Parts: sequence; C-alpha cells; structure tokens
Amino acid sequence: MPDFTADQESRPTFRELFTPKLITVLKEGYGWSKLRQDGISGLTVAIVALPLSMAIAIASGVGPERGLITAIVGGFLVSLLGGSRFQIGGPAGAFIVLVAATVARHGVDGLVLATFMAGIILILIGYARLGTFVKLIPYPVTIGFTAGIGIIILTSQLRDFFGLMPTGEVPAEFLEKLAALAAAAPTVSIAATGLAIGTVAIILLQRRFAPSWPGLLIAVVVTSLATALFGLPVETIGTKFGGIPSTLPMPALPDFSPDRVLLLLPDAVAFALLGAIESLLSAIVADGMTGRRHRSNCELVAQGVANIGASLFGGFCVTGTIARTATNVRSGAIGPVSGMLHSAILLGFMLIAAPLAAYIPLASLAGVLVVVAYNMIEKHALVAILRASRGDTIVLAVTFLLVVLRDLTEGIVVGFALGAILFIDRMGKALAVETKAPLMLEDQADTVATGGTFSDGGRVPSNVEVHRISGAFFFGSASTVGRVLDRISEHRKHVVIDCSQVPFLDSTAANVLEGTARKAKRVGVRFFITGASAPVRSMLEAHGVAEPDTEFADTIDAALERLRR
Repeated sequence: MPDFTADQESRPTFRELFTPKLITVLKEGYGWSKLRQDGISGLTVAIVALPLSMAIAIASGVGPERGLITAIVGGFLVSLLGGSRFQIGGPAGAFIVLVAATVARHGVDGLVLATFMAGIILILIGYARLGTFVKLIPYPVTIGFTAGIGIIILTSQLRDFFGLMPTGEVPAEFLEKLAALAAAAPTVSIAATGLAIGTVAIILLQRRFAPSWPGLLIAVVVTSLATALFGLPVETIGTKFGGIPSTLPMPALPDFSPDRVLLLLPDAVAFALLGAIESLLSAIVADGMTGRRHRSNCELVAQGVANIGASLFGGFCVTGTIARTATNVRSGAIGPVSGMLHSAILLGFMLIAAPLAAYIPLASLAGVLVVVAYNMIEKHALVAILRASRGDTIVLAVTFLLVVLRDLTEGIVVGFALGAILFIDRMGKALAVETKAPLMLEDQADTVATGGTFSDGGRVPSNVEVHRISGAFFFGSASTVGRVLDRISEHRKHVVIDCSQVPFLDSTAANVLEGTARKAKRVGVRFFITGASAPVRSMLEAHGVAEPDTEFADTIDAALERLRR
C-alpha cells in the first residue's frame, strides 16, 4: 500500500516554495569571482536589451522610454525576487499585440492600470500555487501562438521597415492592416528600406561570423551613425518622440476608479496569463540549458511584483524573456545578480547617454524586430509537429490562425481546449480490457483493446469471468468499458474485475462499475474487484461499490481461492 503520510511529509513547505533564488545563491557562497562573472553576463544582456526594449515599446504604441523603464524596474525586481537563477525580465515581443490593442482602446493610462492589475493577478496565481498548471499548456498551442505572434510582429513593422506613409490610421486587424500597407506601397522610402535591410544584414552576418559580438547594438549604432552623417530623410526616435528622458519618473499610483478597473479587467487577465506562460517557458528553457530547477510559484509572485513596480514608474508588462535569458546563461551567469546588474547598466545608459537615443532611426529598430519575429517562428518544431501527428497539426493550425486573425487569448483558450480533447481521446484509446473468458463476441468496442489471456492465476473455472482493466479509467473511456461490462453473461455465476493496473479512476468510471455491480446482484452473479489501490477503492465506495454486494480482494488468485472455497 502506498505511504500517503510519507508523501505528504515530503511535500515542499511554503518557505521552500517561495524563497527567492537570490537567497539560495547567496547562501551557497558568493564572492568577487562570481560577482565579476555576473557583471560580464549582466553587461552582455544589457547590450542586447537596450535596443530591444525601445523597439518593443515603440511597436507596442508607447514611447521608447517606457520600454527602458520596464526593463530597469521590472527586470531588477524579477531577478531580486524570482524563483529562477537566470531569468531576465523586461518587455517581450509576445506582448506587442496585447499592449498595442490596450493602448488603442484605453490609452497609456489604461495600459499602466492594466499592468498593475495583472501584477496583482500574478501574485494571487503564485500564492495559490497554480504555477504547475500554467505549464500544462500543450506544446502545439505554445508553438502555434508563438508563431502567430511572430507573424503579427512582422506585419506591424512593415510600415517603419519600408518607411511607408499610409493615409489615415493603419487598422489593427491583420488583413485590413495588410490592405492598408499595400495601398501605401508607392510611398516606400529608399533610405528607410536601406537602413532596415542593413540592420538585418549586420545582425545575420554577426551571428554567422562573430557570434560573441553584440549584433543588435552594433546594427543600431552603425545605422544611427549613417543617418546622422549623411542626413538621411528618415524618422528617428528624436523626430517622432523628442528623445528619451535622462531620469526615471517619480512613482505614482494609477487611477483606481471602479468603472475603470472593471473595464480593464479583461486586458489585465490577458496580460497575467500570457505573462505567466511566457515567464515559465523561459524558466524551463533556462533549466534545460543549465540542469537547474526553478520555483514556478515563486517566479510568478516575482513577476507580479515586477509588473506592479514597473507600472508605478509608467512602464508596462514585464515577463521573463527567453532570448535574453538564454543570452544570460550563455554568457556564464552564476545567479540573479546578473539580471540585477543588467537593469543597473540600463539605468546608467538612461542617466548618462539618453540624448544619443534621439539619433536611432525607427527603420533600424524595425529591422531588429523583424529578426526577433523571424526567430519566434520555430521552424523545426513546426515541421516536427506537421510530420508527427494530424491531431497536433490541427491544434497548432487553429491556434495560429486564431492568434493572427482573431485574438491572442482566444487562440490560447481554443487551442488548449482542442489539445485537452485530443489528450482525452488518446487516453481513452490507451485503456485496455483483457479477459480470461470470451466476452466480446460481437460488436466489439472500437476503442477498447481486448486480449485472450494474462499471466495471473491458474486455470479459471468455467463459471467465472475474469477481466483486467489497464490504464486510466475515466470519463473518456468509461462508456466503451461500460459496453464491455454490460455483457456479463447470466449463465456465469462469478465475475472478477481486476483494477491493479488502474492508476486513476474518476466518478464517471466509478458509476460504470456501480451499474455493473448492480446488474450482477440482480442476475445473481457474485461480483469481485481485485487489486484496487486505496484512492481507487475510496472512490468506488463513495459511489456505492462496497461490501457486501461487491467483494474486494488483493489479487485475482485471492479472489479465485475464495470462490473455490
């Protein structure tokens, strides 16, 4: 019998679940050599995060300074309080669609309030210990919505990439946006297009020939110098936004009027769910690269605090970022100090070199995001899913199309539902029924496997039917198993159903066995259940499958011995 008491005692305590990894790393011993290594990693990540944070903010419909604020405040709090040694927090490309839509509907003030509310939701999810369930999203759904976001980001950058000047506002809807940009094709700017293509080329060449160099920063610096030296007629951060401030703003609470809170609640929930998914996926990637294990619920609490902190300074959604986290790991980071230093370095840039950002061309940042969007589409994973399973392909395709054509949240919810249905179907087909007395002579159930013999016990008497159920016995397979058990032959006087290979049984399955036991009693058949674990037997007894109408035995042999006596 399983030792459930010992299992409960081995469960992690609240302290173990929610202690930040920074404290764990410091307790292990942290000296100057580790600080130096984290400093190098933090500098490397900051160089990557600097142009990316501003580009994501601009693509989201807000000023570039808000991207830096998000990376500085949010990134620092994620590393300070998080459950991962290597997580780097900040603005993420996955949020561009949601953030831009929120800004369009409710303005920047609404975005800040929604971010604050999302932080509270994330803290509640973390303390409710739901982090494990967030990670249960099927892989095809993850690949589908990531690819869909990549396509949306790509199309959102076409205007700045080609320097287009469309008449009126560009629609947010995917197909309408493409139509509006196509209509503006005659206004393409040779200078902007050249800068954007040059940015992409520099990044790709750097990755090919000098992978250790900061390609994103080099590309932005080179194109900014070209713009300034040659006086190229393109939009820059300075011409569009007037540059970025050289200090952090004073913290302030957003407007918490009840009507405003209710209006923004759907956006806040979407921010929280996507933030939880993205952060935990990023932490899992870091675990895979390092062999470490993150604390998912602690990470969600930290993400919540980071979103609240960023919103107080005017920032927006904070999440764990896969690309920057992977860069942090590859750079040899030791622990969360690296992420904290990355935020400090970005703050130093803002305090000292903010005026230089005014020379950055928007076409260059569009080139950066085009590369990011392309990398978000995981080509190898797409091909593997398309080759492996028709069901997974359908889940992926539906998620992708809904994200692109409808809504990100809708795509995730529908994709998850389809993935769950597919899983239920597969689990139902995985359940098997074996028998020692021919039972399914006609109209065999199409989703229940049946075999002629199994090894337990000796020769079965002619008036006994023995059936073994193998696999999870739940609502997905209960009806087909029920059709098998309903054919109990009235000329046999004893039936043994072995559940030793049933790890799980739900109320639907228990109800099926209760109906079988009731029928056996009605026709005068002695009914045994063998090998039932304590949780399975408890579920059965709760549904009326109990002594004296149903007899329980540890093994098939024990049941047959009692019948012989």
